[in-house]
Amino acid sequence: MMNAKTEDLTEETEDLEEAEAAETRETTGKRVRERSLENEEDNIFWVKIEGEKKLATLNLVPGNQVYREKLVKINDEEFRAWDPYRSKLGAAIMNGLEILPIVRKSTVLYLGVSTGTTASHVSDIVGPSGIVFAVEHSSRVARDFLDRVASYRSNIIPILQDARKPKEYFSVYGPVDVVYVDIAQPDQTEIAILNCKTYLKKEGYMMLVVKTRSIDVTKDPAQVMREEAKKLSANFEIVQVINLEPYEGDHGMIVAKYLG
Repeated sequence: MMNAKTEDLTEETEDLEEAEAAETRETTGKRVRERSLENEEDNIFWVKIEGEKKLATLNLVPGNQVYREKLVKINDEEFRAWDPYRSKLGAAIMNGLEILPIVRKSTVLYLGVSTGTTASHVSDIVGPSGIVFAVEHSSRVARDFLDRVASYRSNIIPILQDARKPKEYFSVYGPVDVVYVDIAQPDQTEIAILNCKTYLKKEGYMMLVVKTRSIDVTKDPAQVMREEAKKLSANFEIVQVINLEPYEGDHGMIVAKYLG
């Protein structure tokens, strides 16, 4: 498993209802104030919650919850528990992700942001000097994402567009460090490659979530993963292929370095 800072400290876990009430009081009529994390180097943590070590990120927006996750105070810092059953990136980390190319100050193109559970943790990781270009095609889902996540986090730039048309992302500027792809489409790998050719810098990373049943329900998921990885051979070096079970059934992740 990739290295993460381990904190073996006493927790101060906030009650969910109290945290939500406090958030409502503090944010009425204004945005939640973001902390300055310019000098922080660590990006993910293991913290003790209810006696167990859990994956967490340092909360960029203290007091703010996205999906009713636990908020934990340790030494005046607030951490957000990262539920791998709700986040495929969290699942990949739990299942032995060796390299997490998303770090402090990264620029990330995130395709298929949905309601923003994983994107909110990516926002925590890249911090105030990083950027998350968040692409979502569904206007209904995008509204939820805007209301619950993007409106509180200035390092997220929401883009309501079809991932098949990357040249229409007028908000994206410059090459990005990472392309993170979570779109359940039969041609998801081809869509990912197109976006990488358009925006990913040379030797940048793609993290491709593969929903095997969306590609071919008749094939063994492991075979689908091998076939999708083979499609990348012309332009990428495969770094790791990860099965996301038991957190996500019939899902895997391919981590690959872009060769240009």
